[in-house]
Amino acid sequence: MNRVALVTGAGSGIGRAVSLALHASGWDVVMAGRTGSRLNETAAMAKATGSRTVVVPTDVSEPEAVAALFGKIREEFGRLDLLFNNAGVNAPAVPIEELSYEHWREVIAVNLTGAFLCAQEAIRLMKTQQPRGGRIINNGSISAHAPRPNSAPYTATKHAITGLTKSLSLDGRPFDIACGQIDIGNASTEMTEAMTAGVLQANGSRAVEPRMDVQHVAQAVLYMAGLPLDANVQFLTVMATKMPYVGRG
Repeated sequence: MNRVALVTGAGSGIGRAVSLALHASGWDVVMAGRTGSRLNETAAMAKATGSRTVVVPTDVSEPEAVAALFGKIREEFGRLDLLFNNAGVNAPAVPIEELSYEHWREVIAVNLTGAFLCAQEAIRLMKTQQPRGGRIINNGSISAHAPRPNSAPYTATKHAITGLTKSLSLDGRPFDIACGQIDIGNASTEMTEAMTAGVLQANGSRAVEPRMDVQHVAQAVLYMAGLPLDANVQFLTVMATKMPYVGRG
């Protein structure tokens, strides 16, 4: 029986790379995200193997949508072995006094509430399935440690993800549910394309920042996911060696 993984934000970037890497490694992969056409593109990239892909368009910020997503997982597989909480959005990089409430609310809803809702449903299933247990990996980001200028909503949610990760790790422990966090810096995706033209630094200058191949992220998640449930990577940071993180600010 193949292990079953759910990847949120699977329609592009890190979510797409991780979905394809898991599938190539023998996992059945449920791909969730807001845009069905992008999810279908990801599924079409998966090479023919003995593993399955299931596309479920989902807005993770909506409780009803997340409940329906997990209803589909129960219907198709009856269990879940891995949740990769990856879905995330950002707000415009403007001074905090110019940030709209709508942008703040959207970032909190997707990045934090979405991770909570998916983790909540995953734990419900993992506690009762046989064999019991599973693993949750949260995408924390370098912003879980150090902010960029004008990034209060994103940074606040990523710091909160660290607290969520620790709580899930503690609360899941008695039920064979492991939870860890991967903090990713400057992977080569659409989201970081602006890095190649230069981005605002803490000292007010603009600088081009190095990026790394997104496959390094996918391989790191595969390592975390492949551990037995009596071992856990609590926190892992993977980044372009020369990006400004140590010393940032």
